[in-house]
Amino acid sequence: MSAERDQMISSLNKIFVPELRKLNFKGSFPHFRRTENDITNLITFQFDRDGGGFVIELANHKGKEYVSSWNETTELKKLTAHHLNQRKRIYPSSENEDNGKESWFRYDKKSFLNFGNIYEKNAKKVIERIPLMEKYWNEIK
Repeated sequence: MSAERDQMISSLNKIFVPELRKLNFKGSFPHFRRTENDITNLITFQFDRDGGGFVIELANHKGKEYVSSWNETTELKKLTAHHLNQRKRIYPSSENEDNGKESWFRYDKKSFLNFGNIYEKNAKKVIERIPLMEKYWNEIK
């Protein structure tokens, strides 16, 4: 893992994860879940394998456990968004991936327009996307 990715994770843990806890999510980075009334809402952070960016994946599951298509059972406390085929990605400025990974939350793009801490700015941008996340999570209820 790179030092930049470590810094991004640190900022997300410091700034975003407390907001997620207020929404009753449990888990640890990069996978979090909230189960209420047989519905589990999931959030997973997926980092660019080439470095410098991440995207957020959301998923919903209804039921007391998850059984895969090959009949493998996963407890809800170990379920992640990556277990499920139907997911929604959250981007910093749009609802879809218009420009490939350039649409992701980027912390590798340094410019004179990026004053301040790019890691904290990204973590705060994730907080701004909570209403969009809640909209998706509420679709299953």
